[in-house]
Amino acid sequence: MNPSDWQRGGTYFDWQGYRLFVRRGGAGKPLLLIHGFPTSSFDWAAMWPVLSAAYSLHALDMLGFGLSKKPGAFPYSLSASADQWQDYVLSQGLREVDVVAHDYGDTVLQELLARQNDGTLPFRIQRATFLNGGLFPEATFPILMQKLLLGPLGPVVARLSSFSRFCASMRSIAGAALAEQELQWHWQLLSRDNGRAVMPKLIQYLRERRRHRARWTSALQQAGIPLHLIVGDRDPISGKTIAARWQTLLPDSPVTVLEGVGHYPQWEVPERVLAAMDAAA
Repeated sequence: MNPSDWQRGGTYFDWQGYRLFVRRGGAGKPLLLIHGFPTSSFDWAAMWPVLSAAYSLHALDMLGFGLSKKPGAFPYSLSASADQWQDYVLSQGLREVDVVAHDYGDTVLQELLARQNDGTLPFRIQRATFLNGGLFPEATFPILMQKLLLGPLGPVVARLSSFSRFCASMRSIAGAALAEQELQWHWQLLSRDNGRAVMPKLIQYLRERRRHRARWTSALQQAGIPLHLIVGDRDPISGKTIAARWQTLLPDSPVTVLEGVGHYPQWEVPERVLAAMDAAA
């Protein structure tokens, strides 16, 4: 499936005057799929056919990502991304959901769980599955490109970015070779609608994670629902170190370590991710 096929199978959700792309499909219990940075809901394309046989799927491109609007002046934040998901779920009349998240999406899910723990989330998350992501900032190690985008020269770095640099960064965090065609599709989605220009704004989430570390760690520790971490051990950003920290802080919640897999297990080995999800269900 290519991005054009993915887009044709979706629709748009209006959030505060901005168009957010959403893809729905399947039948069964609602399952939210929350993508990471700097990609989009297209991350879930390889798992979609199997998951749609068991779940009613909902995959949203959050503001600034993928096929959604990318306003330059918007005050991007993880909390705003959580608001988008919360408002979308309400618009669909969903009461109980399971969630699978990756990377940036992991912390969006942590914020939703924090709201659930506070009693302010208007629906119920019943099960949460996390793929590679910086759940604990003290165990997360951003790569050079992330550090450059985060710094004062971030807008210049974003403007000078190219497909070849994107490929180099993505391949540096993957455990297996990523096909150039697939990378081209993700680059196309990232770059559309002046998307590179908002990357330095979006990546401020790395600072947010440190600022709200206590809230988002306690969101996991106090969740009171089944939690599961599926992590590729070849990920230099959030692989083995995140798995070890999870086991320390959440000893009663399972971890599945995928050997030889990098930061994008849903791209690299979708069948192993699906098997791990089935085993934990």
